Amino acid sequence: MSANTTFRSDTGRSANAGDGRWVENGKKSAASRLRTPGRRRGVPYLLLGVLLVLVCVGAFVLISLRSGDRQPVLALARAVSVGQVLAAQDLRQVNVAVDPGVAVVPVDQAGTMLGRPMATSLSAGALLTPEAVGAAAVPAAGQGIAALALKPGQFPAEVSPGARVSVVFVPGPSGTATTAPSSGGVMWPAVVTSVNTQLNGQDTVVSVQLSETAARQVAAVPAGQVSVVLLSAGGS
Repeated sequence: MSANTTFRSDTGRSANAGDGRWVENGKKSAASRLRTPGRRRGVPYLLLGVLLVLVCVGAFVLISLRSGDRQPVLALARAVSVGQVLAAQDLRQVNVAVDPGVAVVPVDQAGTMLGRPMATSLSAGALLTPEAVGAAAVPAAGQGIAALALKPGQFPAEVSPGARVSVVFVPGPSGTATTAPSSGGVMWPAVVTSVNTQLNGQDTVVSVQLSETAARQVAAVPAGQVSVVLLSAGGS
C-alpha cells in the first residue's frame, strides 16, 4: 500500500516536473519567437548603414579623381578692356578642372600672351582664352562703339564691362541742345565694353557698343546730355 502510494507520488512529481520543464521550455520558445522579429528588423538598418558607408567612400574617390584632373591655367587678376596690351600684372594662376572642349591658356604659355592687345573686354577672375588675345573682336559686323564722358550721377557705380545698359538723352540747360538729335532717338540699348576713369578723377569714359546708326546718334549728342541706365542681364 505504501509502495503504491509512493510510486504514484513520484510519478506525480515527475509529471509535475515534466510539466514544469514543458512550461519553462514553452516560455523559452515564446521568448525566442518574440525576439526573432527584433533581429529581423535590425537587418535592414545594418544594410542601410553599409550602403551609406559605400556611398561616402565612392564620393570621396570621385572627388579625389576630379581634383587630380586640375591643371594650372591663366586667369585675369583685374579687368581688362579691348585693345589693352596684356601685362604680367594682369594675369594670375588658377588651378581648375577643365573639360576637353574648353579652350584655356596653360601657365607655361604666359610668355606668348604678354605684350599682345586684348581682342575683347574681360572682367577680373575670367579665364583667359586664346581667342581673347589678338586682333580686336569688337565691334561686331553692323555694330559701333561710342565713348561717353560721364560725371558722377550720370551712370550707376555698378556699371562694368559686359553690362546691358540704356543710353538716355537728357535735354540740356538753356543755351545748349534741348532736343534729341535730328536723326531721331532718345534712348538707345547698348552693351558696355569698357569703363575708364580719367586722370582728373571727375569724368569717367564709358564705352558702349550699339548698332552703327545708334552709335552715330549717340556720338552727336553734346557732352553731358546723356545718362546711362543699368539693365538686368535678362531684361529687354
